Amino acid sequence: MSIEAYINPDFTWYKKLFFLLITYLLVSICILIIAGVERLMVKDHGRKIGCDDLYKDRLNDQIQRFMEMIISGTSVMMFSCSYVVVNHIYTLVSSGAAGKAPEVLEMLTTAWSEGKDFILLLMIVISCVINSILDHFLMPLSRLTREEKATMRMLGMFYVIVILIFLNAIGDESQYGPVMMYYLGLMVGRFVYFDASFMDFVYNLRNVFFNLPFLLMTLMLTGILGLTGFKMGFFLERNYYIVGIFYTHLFMLVCVFIVYWVFRFIYRRKPRGDGEQA
Repeated sequence: MSIEAYINPDFTWYKKLFFLLITYLLVSICILIIAGVERLMVKDHGRKIGCDDLYKDRLNDQIQRFMEMIISGTSVMMFSCSYVVVNHIYTLVSSGAAGKAPEVLEMLTTAWSEGKDFILLLMIVISCVINSILDHFLMPLSRLTREEKATMRMLGMFYVIVILIFLNAIGDESQYGPVMMYYLGLMVGRFVYFDASFMDFVYNLRNVFFNLPFLLMTLMLTGILGLTGFKMGFFLERNYYIVGIFYTHLFMLVCVFIVYWVFRFIYRRKPRGDGEQA
């Protein structure tokens, strides 16, 4: 398997822009669905201004949950994709299929074979750091509490596990077992830890349940975009479907970044100062 399986030379900048527009359209539809559901949830009790404020407050909160879901999913998918690519390079070098490898590459493959578990843990830490950078600096999701962000990140792990199970089911030849086991362990640790009470468990389970619609919406969004990318030839179908899925997440991340700053600019331009930032 050559480098062309990772980077499709036929996926030109024109096609990337076209796929970005498709992604932006679908992300906008998801936000409109969230807005419609919140409008139905907020009932007018005779104080229209108060009702509008409540609607805006709830809408901003739900949109940021959706954004955090995409951010966390992208961070976890980055780790999963990195594992697949590095493990593939290791297999090629160790089997001799890549020919005479440079000395540095041979040293890296030796380190991978001897300390794979520690490297995987390091990669998970790096993905968590990138997640924090994204939602603290590039897209400061200030409306979400630390607990709410932790819940969305845990759902992001489960979201990627569902995708990996699906990729295994459709015949992807990559080995996702170690990745899924690491994230399953992290998820279990979120629910059950040494000083957790039964009420803590119930509280965490309740938070996950109420945020499941964001998980389902993001799965549908990823499925439609991934299928579109593969059908239109933007992504290659040779073995590693996860590379195309990771590209899809990068486009989704760019779109929510644009949406976030557009909303923020609009609220800053408002003459009234009582609007919340998106």
